[in-house]
Amino acid sequence: MPHTPPSQAALKKEAIMVSFGSQSMIAPLRSVLLKHPRDAFLSQEHLNAEWKRFGYLSCPSFDKALEEYGYFESILRQFVDDIFYLPSNEETGLDSIYTHDPVQITKNGAILMNMSKALRRKEPAAIQAYLENLDIPIYGAIAEQGKMEGGDVLWLDENTVALGRGYRTNDEGIRQFFSLAAFVENHIIFDLPHARGPEECLHLMSIVSLIDKDLAVVYSPLMPVRLRQYLLERGYSLIEVPEEEYKTLGCNVLTLAPRICVLLKGNATVSSELRRFGAEVYEYPGENISLCGTGGPTCLTRPLLRSC
Repeated sequence: MPHTPPSQAALKKEAIMVSFGSQSMIAPLRSVLLKHPRDAFLSQEHLNAEWKRFGYLSCPSFDKALEEYGYFESILRQFVDDIFYLPSNEETGLDSIYTHDPVQITKNGAILMNMSKALRRKEPAAIQAYLENLDIPIYGAIAEQGKMEGGDVLWLDENTVALGRGYRTNDEGIRQFFSLAAFVENHIIFDLPHARGPEECLHLMSIVSLIDKDLAVVYSPLMPVRLRQYLLERGYSLIEVPEEEYKTLGCNVLTLAPRICVLLKGNATVSSELRRFGAEVYEYPGENISLCGTGGPTCLTRPLLRSC
């Protein structure tokens, strides 16, 4: 069931105990942390003033964003037991709607990221306060000079984590993460391409989404060769995203459970291929909550608990 943000009085009384642990991209999603556009975008006037500064492709419509988000929420509620919402925070901006990036939730607790995008630097602290209220322990944090964003963390299974090294995640961030995640048996690094340069939001998860233990959606032109080889060696079938659908976030697919997934509307080839492989596909309109800020359904969600 959805949960509204607690009041300050409630924060002081007692924590809400929440089960946690999300070392998977495909296990059934049990609880998730979101941030509603009314609390990230605030108003049309705020969007008009801020969208260029945040590097959005165009200015979202506040009213249409609310409508799109309602549709997105309705899909999640069919499958997710508990939905929590970050409250508005004057220290964070438009990008805080994309709750996936500032934190990782492991079986031992939260690992806070250190965001490369300067305008997102305050987001981990804002999430930390909320997680503590949910009684999710803070296991560690990426400190300076390390940089890391959640979109560069790909859980291939509970005991295997892959990190993308690029403009958003650096060597020191990777070193710190692997030190904190020493309880994970297998650590892999994949180098990301230059693509359009450091200003582009290119994460490891920009070019691969896991749909099942043997099925992935990929954008091969930007895919590290070793990652492609690794997935094929593990027996994955790869659904290739065409260039025109990469531009419309067709490679960003949120898996709610094995072969049950959420995709932005307008990616007909990817949708058709997913269904051909036996996947159940739910599509949402997202011009204002996804395309404008280049954040797909995975970006919009921070899984707190995935478990069978």
